[in-house]
This record gives sequence, C-alpha cells and structure tokens, in this order.
Amino acid sequence: MYIKGVNLGNWLVLEKWMSPALFDGTTAEDEYYLPRQLSPEVYEARIKVHRSEYISERDFATIRRIGLNTVRIPVPYFIFGDRPPFIGCIEELDKAFNWAEKYGIKILVDLHTAPLSQNGFDNGGICGVCKWSQTPEEVDFVLDVLEKLAKRYGRREGLFGITPINEPITEPMWTTMNVPNRYPPVEPELAAGSAPNTMEFLRGFYTRAFDRIQPNLKDGAFVVFHDAFRLKDWKDFLTQEKFTGRVYLDTHQYLMVAEAYGCEQTLNGYIKYIQENYARDIAEVQEYVPIVCGEWCLFNSLAVGVDTRGGQTALNGMDFTESEGLSPEKKKYLYEQLANAQLAAWENGSGYFYWNYKLLLDPCNEPNWRGWDCWDLGKSVDLGWFPANV
Repeated sequence: MYIKGVNLGNWLVLEKWMSPALFDGTTAEDEYYLPRQLSPEVYEARIKVHRSEYISERDFATIRRIGLNTVRIPVPYFIFGDRPPFIGCIEELDKAFNWAEKYGIKILVDLHTAPLSQNGFDNGGICGVCKWSQTPEEVDFVLDVLEKLAKRYGRREGLFGITPINEPITEPMWTTMNVPNRYPPVEPELAAGSAPNTMEFLRGFYTRAFDRIQPNLKDGAFVVFHDAFRLKDWKDFLTQEKFTGRVYLDTHQYLMVAEAYGCEQTLNGYIKYIQENYARDIAEVQEYVPIVCGEWCLFNSLAVGVDTRGGQTALNGMDFTESEGLSPEKKKYLYEQLANAQLAAWENGSGYFYWNYKLLLDPCNEPNWRGWDCWDLGKSVDLGWFPANV
C-alpha cells in the first residue's frame, strides 16, 4: 500500500501555535504547564470540549473523500490517564479506530511525547527540557505504554502501525534548532542537564520497543521508527533480519528546516533542494527499508514575505504584521509547484503524511498569522494549493 496520509495533530497532543485560544488566560507555552495554570475544572472543560469538537466522524469522511487512505495520530504519554494532572484520551483513540474502519482508513499511532521530553520542543510536551532518555524509570514507563497500545490495537483492522517515539532529537538537530534558546525553559532547574539523545540510546530503545510491540501486531502492521533527523544513519541497524518486513522508517522534511540549512528562499531554490535532497535521499534509503515522510507541508518564508528563521512564529517573538507576502495568485502558483514537487519526491519512498489536517488560526484577521494557512490541509485543498483526489 502506498501511504497517502495526513496528521491529526493538535487533537490529543496540544501545540499552542495551532490552537492559541486553548491557552487563553495563561502564560503556558506547552501542554505541561497548561493544567498547572488553570483550575482543574476549567482545564477539564477546555480539554474535553476541544477533543470532542476538533476531530469527529465527519473528518474521517472528508479525509477519505479527498483521496487519502491513512492518518497519523499523535498521542501523549498520559493517554491512559495515569499521569495527573493530565487527562487521558484512550476513549478518543478508540473512537478514531471505529471511524477509520468505517471509511476504510488506516491509522499510524504515534507516541508524540515522553515524560521530561525527548526533544525539548513544544511538541514534545515541555519546552526546553530534554531528559527522558537520561531517566530509566521514564524510559520503562514509555515502553509499558507502547505495549498497552499494541495489545489494545494490534489486531484491529484499522491499524497500520505504531511509532515508539516522535522526533527524538540528536546532536545535529539540537544545534540547528538551538533548542535551549528557541524553547527557553520555564524552570531552569528542571531543564538542568538537558541534552540530545545519543544514537546508542536510540538503537537500544528502538530494539526494546520493537520487542514489546511487534509480538502483539497482526500480519501487515508495522513498527515505525523515526529517523531522529539522521535519515541515512540507520542502514546497519534496520537491515537486521529481525526487522525485515516488520518496520518502516519515518523522516520529517520541512522546507523551513531546509531554509535553516541554507536553502535559497525562492521557488527555484526550493525545487532544487527538494530534488537534490528529498528525492535523492529517500530513493537511496528505500532500497533497504520502506520509508515514509511522516511530516511535511507547503509552508515557506517566501510565501510569508519574511525570513521566519526556521518556522518561528509570533509566539517566538517574531513580528509579521508588516509583511505583505505574495499576491493570492502568486501564492497559489508557488504552493501548487511545491506540492507537486514534494509529492513527486515522496513517490521515491512508500508514502507521506501531511502536517496537518486542520488548524484553529485566523490569518485573515490576525496579521501575525499571514502565510500560515498552508499548514491546514483542508484549507489548502479548498483553495487549490494542494491537489484534491491525490
């Protein structure tokens, strides 16, 4: 099966920039501090309303209608409701499997966060902290969560696979993203000792996770390892006999990160980068393991009208109110070209998942969000930026 998918991000794992109103009345920048700055009653009400309204059966029908066959669902480490003050969300994932199976859609369950975080990003649950891999009891906790998920969904018709951990950061990306400065911690003492994960740790963790997950999976379901932003460093590991036919590799490729690597912020610059890096590298890796681009989108600084410095937002202190960006016609042409080029690159592998299915932003009325519409796949399809019925 060639995967044509989309992420259901910001449903069960929150990201402030994707739904700022959920954080109203707080200074929280991430999901860790949100319940610590709201009363339990207000927090519970916000979360339950958000989860019930953000994704519903109607969305699965829409995803099927626009020609997609798979969804990647980020879930938190507290999915089973055993890490107060957070509220579990296993019932929502149960519903998602029922909806997916009704519409012939597969699900990749993606463990998106870990206690004390695997990357220090806001999407890792707590900004500026990256100590999960240094804490053996929390590593064991994550392995227990993964085994529970595998036992609960491993035989479901709708399961495509399970990702043991999303975007575990290693040294190169830690430096490129300048994590301690881009995501300053609220409590420096809690962040003390934060550091990128080592490849040695990740290989050991992936092996342990595979051994806990795979025995519970039906034939045709997979363990999907994230590449830790080191796409071509896994060949010896992934070609072990035990993994053959049972694993996929997941890589995340964003043009905003390409910009951080020096990609020229022009249409020709983007196309050249896509062809000379994405397409070539994915074809090379696909020779020895099925590879899927688990996150990508159309977002780029050219469309915004100003260098976003690797995708930083107004929440990072950026000011886009004076940027004019491109005209609607030029923006549509740019996005169409970038969509086609990236879709062609992913065809060198086993598929893709767009990030993200929807956002709760208002770029029309809030100048600081101009140019961020394209993260929203539904809007991108409706506006003709992304091909319908791909």
